[in-house]
Amino acid sequence: MRLAVVTSHPIQYQAPLFRELARRVDLTVFFSHHATPADQARAGFDVGFDWDVDLLSGYEHSFLNNVANVPGIHHFAGCDTPEIGNQLKKGRYTAVLVTGWHLKSFLQCILSAKRHGIATMARGDSQLNTHRSSFKKLSKALIYPGFLRLFDCALYVGQRSRAYWRHYNYPASRLFFSPHCVDTDWFAMRASLSARNELRSKLGLSENARVVLFAGKLLPFKRPLDIVSALAHLKRQGFELTLLVAGSGPLQGEIEALGNSARVSIRQLGFRNQTEMPAVYAAADVLVLPSDGRESWGLVANEALACGKPIVVSDEVGCAPDLAADGIAGRVFIARQIPALAEALLNVLVHPPKLKAIAEKSEIYSIRNAVHGILDALGSDSLKSQCEAQQKDSTVV
Repeated sequence: MRLAVVTSHPIQYQAPLFRELARRVDLTVFFSHHATPADQARAGFDVGFDWDVDLLSGYEHSFLNNVANVPGIHHFAGCDTPEIGNQLKKGRYTAVLVTGWHLKSFLQCILSAKRHGIATMARGDSQLNTHRSSFKKLSKALIYPGFLRLFDCALYVGQRSRAYWRHYNYPASRLFFSPHCVDTDWFAMRASLSARNELRSKLGLSENARVVLFAGKLLPFKRPLDIVSALAHLKRQGFELTLLVAGSGPLQGEIEALGNSARVSIRQLGFRNQTEMPAVYAAADVLVLPSDGRESWGLVANEALACGKPIVVSDEVGCAPDLAADGIAGRVFIARQIPALAEALLNVLVHPPKLKAIAEKSEIYSIRNAVHGILDALGSDSLKSQCEAQQKDSTVV
């Protein structure tokens, strides 16, 4: 079986998944765009950079010719790759997997696959909690039940992802669980006690200091200021906590100002590349992600769990029902409610989850299980029958 994957650009979270998948199937990954440091800055990191980990080895890949007038991943027309049809036909692929439909390149791929009798699958983290105008809700209610049926199988990454597909009446029999994941082994191996002690020493943090981590872009929808307010709330109750901020963005100055006015201890690390992050997680006692519904998942939560750290996430974050709602590896609080966030933080610090429980939760959302889900979809009767029907249709003159 030959599988093609079409995605926007090389992403640090996807590369380990592609490597593992390539060990199980004949895989080729097509990238629609070669992201530049300027693209990364535009995406909200606020600084230009290249990832410091290998994103391209271990699997066959190709960069499509992007003919967009303004190339980029920040708008629909920024990835325009009309050659994808010929590439799919030439490669004689059994199936093609797209990682969304928000770029022109994805729609070109889907329509080309249908013309050539190639089964199509989608994997993404869309959820219904994301704010939408009434017009957009109505438009999707009319269009999506038909549009999503273009996919012969859909891979949902979590509970809210599955609810999204079912909301638009996508058949349950064609849904397969392929969890959102990170390379758990890679993070766990590097988040060592020595890494913890070394970074804490550099930051002037004692071994007994209680450290709360925010990791991510410093953007309004991620609500990092809520953490500062929660720590100020706890400080008034006699609990001294330090906030560690690993990220850059437009709110950096506001975080510093609010911390100074509330006399909250803050260490701002700025942007940290991938190889630096395990030590950051190791140095912390808990990760907090207070984002609103625009946080469709929140893979920093997966990273924290892989490093053995509990998590506190808002109820609007996409991963909340999967990673934290059961209380096994973290806590969930009502978004924008500062006292609720403070209570959840205190609870997880006073009654921390056991390391074994965190590891077991992390393993559920692992690369191994993500690959198993894709393989289950590829071997399903629904995909095989759809593929056979499409191949017959594609031969009709």
